[in-house]
Amino acid sequence: MSMASSWHKYASPAEASRRRPLILRTDVLIFLAILALVTLGATLMAQSGLISTSFVKTLGKTLCLCLAALAMDLVWGYTGILSLGHFAFFGIGGYAIGMWLMWDRTEAIVQSTLARGPLPATDLQLQEAIGSQIFGVVGASDIPWIWTLAGSLPAQLAAAILVPGVIALVFGWLAFRSRVAGVYLSILTQAGTLALSLWLFQNDSGLRGNNGLSGLQNVPGLESVPQSTLSLWFLWASAVALGLAYLAAVWLVAGRFGSVLRGIRDDEARVRFLGYEVEHYKLAIFTVTAMVCGIAGALYYPQAGIVNPAEIAPIASIYLAVWVAIGGRGRLYGAVIGAAVVSLASSWFTGGGAPNVNLGIYTIRWTDWWLVLLGLSFVLVTLYAPKGLGGLVDLWTEHRARRRTGDLGPDQGALRAEEEQA
Repeated sequence: MSMASSWHKYASPAEASRRRPLILRTDVLIFLAILALVTLGATLMAQSGLISTSFVKTLGKTLCLCLAALAMDLVWGYTGILSLGHFAFFGIGGYAIGMWLMWDRTEAIVQSTLARGPLPATDLQLQEAIGSQIFGVVGASDIPWIWTLAGSLPAQLAAAILVPGVIALVFGWLAFRSRVAGVYLSILTQAGTLALSLWLFQNDSGLRGNNGLSGLQNVPGLESVPQSTLSLWFLWASAVALGLAYLAAVWLVAGRFGSVLRGIRDDEARVRFLGYEVEHYKLAIFTVTAMVCGIAGALYYPQAGIVNPAEIAPIASIYLAVWVAIGGRGRLYGAVIGAAVVSLASSWFTGGGAPNVNLGIYTIRWTDWWLVLLGLSFVLVTLYAPKGLGGLVDLWTEHRARRRTGDLGPDQGALRAEEEQA
């Protein structure tokens, strides 16, 4: 018997699981199975009328938020970069796909209206009519240059991914090259996010200012498809995106790249001393996670129906960090759990699902107290449960491992004797 096979015989279940092919790892199989069951269960219940279309959209949006939290966990939980601007990339993805949704729908309406006239409309008349229809709400009719490719779905899908990536690449290159780190980097990301949101609030930004982009739930070319069916399609698309992203994230952190990221998080100076280009690793993970957030936003806002500058405000990125902290940063499944629990709880408390509590002299209305409850949960988790909700999964897996192998482990003398005879 070889030493490798002998080691494998006495390896713990967790160690043996990590050595299996990615798709066969126990934690990955469990995650994908739960994701598939939730998606399939919601589909069957929606088709049976047990849950509403609105709730299906809530589930789909929750999966998109889980995707953004997964990206946040990679950049913060694994690399130690507390970015307070990653939700801005989420909003940019939403704006990119929202531009196509508004343009294509408006173009169809305008063409139908002009076709009723005595003479065929010219291209100039068509452009002016589209401009007035989209930007009339802010007192304008000229089409801004950023809408040049708004009528092309492939171009806007590419923009939803590439624009966040390019912005993150430029910002990260300037910040990491200057070795800005810690709280200073967090302040910079927050300041950049605030500047972007304030620019978007202006009417001359070209994105309708405070009004944002609306009516995004109406997908061009699918007007005859009911919202109940569209919501299920987006739910499945969000589930597939989350599943693929989770597989990619597990693969990323399981290899040497992931080890270097954790090293940067724990002791950046030592990793730099060992000869690794720390800035390159930081820039790579910062850019990739920004692009993932862009994809999540592109899937989220057609389900939400509207995107406006308030979605990109710094507070949204802070919420993203809170979700990851509550779920347990440094654990991919923890980030997903945290985002799912907080998102669904938020919908329940702020959507009127939680009954008000009448104390006689005062009535607790959860729509007013939800943010207080969320902040209190964050403080309690930070102080008393730093592993977050994901720590409960750790306790369960450790308990199973102890039941399988026993508390004492293999007899080391017998193990050495067996290796000597091999």
